Amino acid sequence: MQVKLDIISDPVCPWCYVGKSLLDRALAQRPGHPFVIEWHPFELSPDIPREGMDRVAFLEMKFGPGGGNSHSGAVDLATSQGIEMNYDQVTRRPHTLDAHRLIHWAGIEKCQSEVVDGIFNAYWREGRDIGKREVLADIADAAGMDAALVMRLFESPADEEDIRKREAHSNEMGVTSVPTFVVAQKHAVPGAQPIDLWLQVIDEIMQQIASDEAAEEVAQGESTETKGPDAS
Repeated sequence: MQVKLDIISDPVCPWCYVGKSLLDRALAQRPGHPFVIEWHPFELSPDIPREGMDRVAFLEMKFGPGGGNSHSGAVDLATSQGIEMNYDQVTRRPHTLDAHRLIHWAGIEKCQSEVVDGIFNAYWREGRDIGKREVLADIADAAGMDAALVMRLFESPADEEDIRKREAHSNEMGVTSVPTFVVAQKHAVPGAQPIDLWLQVIDEIMQQIASDEAAEEVAQGESTETKGPDAS
Protein backbone atom coordinates (compact mmCIF):
# COMPACT_ATOMS: atom_id res chain seq x y z
CA MET A 1 0.00 0.00 0.00
CA GLN A 2 1.27 3.44 -0.95
CA VAL A 3 0.72 6.68 0.96
CA LYS A 4 0.82 10.09 -0.71
CA LEU A 5 3.24 12.65 0.70
CA ASP A 6 2.64 16.08 -0.81
CA ILE A 7 5.40 18.62 -0.24
CA ILE A 8 4.66 22.31 -0.71
CA SER A 9 7.92 24.13 -1.11
CA ASP A 10 10.02 26.86 -2.72
CA PRO A 11 13.64 26.03 -3.64
CA VAL A 12 14.92 29.40 -2.39
CA CYS A 13 13.62 28.71 1.12
CA PRO A 14 16.49 27.49 3.34
CA TRP A 15 14.04 25.73 5.66
CA CYS A 16 12.71 23.80 2.65
CA TYR A 17 16.23 22.64 1.82
CA VAL A 18 16.95 21.63 5.41
CA GLY A 19 13.54 19.98 5.78
CA LYS A 20 14.04 18.01 2.58
CA SER A 21 17.51 16.91 3.69
CA LEU A 22 16.20 15.63 7.02
CA LEU A 23 13.31 13.82 5.33
CA ASP A 24 15.73 12.24 2.84
CA ARG A 25 17.81 10.86 5.70
CA ALA A 26 14.74 9.38 7.36
CA LEU A 27 13.62 7.76 4.11
CA ALA A 28 17.10 6.30 3.63
CA GLN A 29 16.74 4.62 7.04
CA ARG A 30 13.37 3.17 6.02
CA PRO A 31 13.90 1.95 2.44
CA GLY A 32 10.55 0.14 2.58
CA HIS A 33 8.65 3.33 3.38
CA PRO A 34 5.21 3.65 1.76
CA PHE A 35 5.51 7.27 0.63
CA VAL A 36 4.85 8.42 -2.92
CA ILE A 37 6.14 11.98 -3.02
CA GLU A 38 4.83 14.85 -5.12
CA TRP A 39 6.21 18.39 -4.99
CA HIS A 40 3.95 21.42 -5.22
CA PRO A 41 4.74 25.09 -5.94
CA PHE A 42 4.73 27.96 -3.48
CA GLU A 43 6.50 31.14 -4.57
CA LEU A 44 7.64 33.10 -1.55
CA SER A 45 8.49 36.16 -3.64
CA PRO A 46 6.41 36.12 -6.83
CA ASP A 47 6.67 39.89 -7.27
CA ILE A 48 10.44 40.29 -7.50
CA PRO A 49 11.94 40.97 -10.95
CA ARG A 50 12.13 37.92 -13.21
CA GLU A 51 15.90 38.36 -13.36
CA GLY A 52 16.04 38.07 -9.56
CA MET A 53 17.87 40.25 -7.04
CA ASP A 54 21.01 40.37 -4.96
CA ARG A 55 20.29 38.13 -1.97
CA VAL A 56 21.34 40.53 0.77
CA ALA A 57 19.57 43.46 -0.88
CA PHE A 58 16.40 41.41 -1.14
CA LEU A 59 16.49 40.29 2.49
CA GLU A 60 17.13 43.82 3.73
CA MET A 61 14.29 45.09 1.56
CA LYS A 62 11.98 42.46 3.06
CA PHE A 63 13.15 42.40 6.68
CA GLY A 64 14.86 45.76 7.12
CA PRO A 65 18.45 46.56 8.17
CA GLY A 66 20.26 43.42 9.23
CA GLY A 67 17.83 41.31 7.24
CA GLY A 68 20.74 39.68 5.49
CA ASN A 69 21.11 37.50 8.59
CA SER A 70 17.47 36.37 8.64
CA HIS A 71 18.38 32.86 7.50
CA SER A 72 20.83 32.24 10.34
CA GLY A 73 18.49 29.79 12.10
CA ALA A 74 18.28 27.53 9.06
CA VAL A 75 22.01 27.81 8.45
CA ASP A 76 22.78 26.91 12.07
CA LEU A 77 20.46 23.90 11.93
CA ALA A 78 22.05 22.72 8.70
CA THR A 79 25.49 23.01 10.29
CA SER A 80 24.44 21.14 13.44
CA GLN A 81 22.95 18.32 11.35
CA GLY A 82 25.91 18.04 9.01
CA ILE A 83 23.86 19.18 6.01
CA GLU A 84 25.98 20.67 3.24
CA MET A 85 24.90 24.28 2.74
CA ASN A 86 27.37 26.72 1.22
CA TYR A 87 25.38 29.79 2.20
CA ASP A 88 28.16 32.26 1.44
CA GLN A 89 28.04 31.17 -2.20
CA VAL A 90 24.34 32.01 -2.48
CA THR A 91 24.52 35.55 -3.84
CA ARG A 92 21.22 35.79 -5.74
CA ARG A 93 17.55 35.67 -4.79
CA PRO A 94 16.08 34.24 -7.99
CA HIS A 95 12.53 34.37 -9.23
CA THR A 96 11.35 30.75 -8.99
CA LEU A 97 8.41 30.50 -11.40
CA ASP A 98 10.55 28.73 -14.02
CA ALA A 99 11.98 26.39 -11.39
CA HIS A 100 8.45 25.43 -10.38
CA ARG A 101 7.48 24.92 -14.01
CA LEU A 102 10.44 22.58 -14.46
CA ILE A 103 9.48 20.63 -11.34
CA HIS A 104 5.96 20.29 -12.76
CA TRP A 105 7.25 19.01 -16.11
CA ALA A 106 9.61 16.63 -14.32
CA GLY A 107 6.61 15.15 -12.55
CA ILE A 108 5.06 14.40 -15.93
CA GLU A 109 8.34 12.80 -17.04
CA LYS A 110 8.56 10.70 -13.84
CA CYS A 111 11.84 12.27 -12.75
CA GLN A 112 10.59 14.86 -10.27
CA SER A 113 12.76 13.71 -7.37
CA GLU A 114 15.90 13.95 -9.50
CA VAL A 115 15.04 17.45 -10.70
CA VAL A 116 14.11 18.68 -7.23
CA ASP A 117 17.41 17.31 -5.90
CA GLY A 118 19.25 19.05 -8.71
CA ILE A 119 17.58 22.40 -8.12
CA PHE A 120 18.12 22.41 -4.35
CA ASN A 121 21.72 21.26 -4.68
CA ALA A 122 22.49 23.77 -7.42
CA TYR A 123 21.27 26.65 -5.27
CA TRP A 124 22.21 25.73 -1.72
CA ARG A 125 25.40 23.76 -2.33
CA GLU A 126 26.80 25.29 -5.51
CA GLY A 127 25.41 28.82 -5.33
CA ARG A 128 24.08 28.70 -8.88
CA ASP A 129 21.35 31.07 -9.98
CA ILE A 130 18.31 28.82 -10.44
CA GLY A 131 16.42 31.73 -11.94
CA LYS A 132 18.53 31.33 -15.09
CA ARG A 133 16.92 29.10 -17.64
CA GLU A 134 20.20 27.65 -18.86
CA VAL A 135 20.96 26.49 -15.31
CA LEU A 136 17.55 24.83 -15.07
CA ALA A 137 18.05 23.23 -18.50
CA ASP A 138 21.35 21.74 -17.28
CA ILE A 139 19.53 20.29 -14.28
CA ALA A 140 16.82 18.89 -16.54
CA ASP A 141 19.43 17.31 -18.81
CA ALA A 142 21.19 15.67 -15.85
CA ALA A 143 17.85 14.15 -14.83
CA GLY A 144 17.30 12.67 -18.29
CA MET A 145 14.93 15.29 -19.66
CA ASP A 146 15.19 16.90 -23.10
CA ALA A 147 17.01 20.15 -22.31
CA ALA A 148 16.29 21.65 -25.74
CA LEU A 149 12.57 21.01 -25.28
CA VAL A 150 12.72 22.52 -21.80
CA MET A 151 14.31 25.69 -23.20
CA ARG A 152 11.59 25.94 -25.85
CA LEU A 153 8.93 25.56 -23.19
CA PHE A 154 10.57 28.29 -21.13
CA GLU A 155 10.16 30.65 -24.08
CA SER A 156 6.40 30.12 -23.87
CA PRO A 157 3.99 30.75 -20.98
CA ALA A 158 3.38 26.99 -20.73
CA ASP A 159 1.90 26.01 -17.36
CA GLU A 160 2.45 29.41 -15.74
CA GLU A 161 -1.28 29.71 -15.11
CA ASP A 162 -1.38 26.17 -13.72
CA ILE A 163 1.39 27.02 -11.25
CA ARG A 164 -0.52 30.09 -10.08
CA LYS A 165 -3.72 28.07 -9.64
CA ARG A 166 -1.93 25.42 -7.60
CA GLU A 167 -0.40 28.09 -5.39
CA ALA A 168 -3.82 29.66 -4.90
CA HIS A 169 -5.22 26.25 -3.97
CA SER A 170 -2.52 25.82 -1.32
CA ASN A 171 -3.41 29.23 0.09
CA GLU A 172 -7.08 28.27 0.17
CA MET A 173 -6.14 25.12 2.08
CA GLY A 174 -4.49 27.27 4.74
CA VAL A 175 -0.84 26.92 3.74
CA THR A 176 0.93 30.13 4.72
CA SER A 177 4.54 28.99 5.01
CA VAL A 178 6.90 26.40 3.60
CA PRO A 179 7.86 23.69 3.78
CA THR A 180 4.51 22.09 4.46
CA PHE A 181 4.24 18.31 4.26
CA VAL A 182 0.80 16.74 3.83
CA VAL A 183 0.58 13.06 4.75
CA ALA A 184 -2.15 10.95 3.13
CA GLN A 185 -3.96 14.12 2.00
CA LYS A 186 -5.08 14.59 5.62
CA HIS A 187 -2.35 15.54 8.04
CA ALA A 188 -0.34 18.73 7.51
CA VAL A 189 3.15 18.81 9.00
CA PRO A 190 4.59 22.34 8.77
CA GLY A 191 8.26 23.20 8.93
CA ALA A 192 11.55 21.33 8.83
CA GLN A 193 11.02 18.29 11.04
CA PRO A 194 13.67 16.17 12.78
CA ILE A 195 14.61 12.76 11.47
CA ASP A 196 13.19 11.00 14.53
CA LEU A 197 9.75 12.47 13.92
CA TRP A 198 9.72 11.21 10.34
CA LEU A 199 10.88 7.77 11.47
CA GLN A 200 8.03 7.70 13.98
CA VAL A 201 5.51 8.73 11.31
CA ILE A 202 6.78 6.11 8.87
CA ASP A 203 6.80 3.36 11.50
CA GLU A 204 3.26 4.17 12.62
CA ILE A 205 1.98 4.19 9.04
CA MET A 206 3.68 0.88 8.25
CA GLN A 207 2.27 -0.68 11.43
CA GLN A 208 -1.21 0.52 10.48
CA ILE A 209 -0.82 -0.88 6.97
CA ALA A 210 0.30 -4.24 8.37
CA SER A 211 -2.64 -4.26 10.79
CA ASP A 212 -5.11 -3.42 8.04
CA GLU A 213 -3.71 -6.13 5.78
CA ALA A 214 -3.90 -8.72 8.56
CA ALA A 215 -7.51 -7.75 9.30
CA GLU A 216 -8.36 -8.02 5.63
CA GLU A 217 -6.86 -11.51 5.44
CA VAL A 218 -8.92 -12.60 8.46
CA ALA A 219 -12.07 -11.13 6.92
CA GLN A 220 -11.41 -12.92 3.65
CA GLY A 221 -10.85 -16.18 5.50
CA GLU A 222 -14.10 -15.81 7.41
CA SER A 223 -15.93 -15.03 4.19
CA THR A 224 -14.58 -18.20 2.58
CA GLU A 225 -15.62 -20.31 5.59
CA THR A 226 -19.12 -18.84 5.54
CA LYS A 227 -19.61 -19.68 1.89
CA GLY A 228 -18.33 -23.21 2.41
CA PRO A 229 -16.93 -25.50 -0.26
CA ASP A 230 -18.18 -25.29 -3.82
CA ALA A 231 -21.03 -27.82 -4.06
CA SER A 232 -20.65 -28.17 -7.79
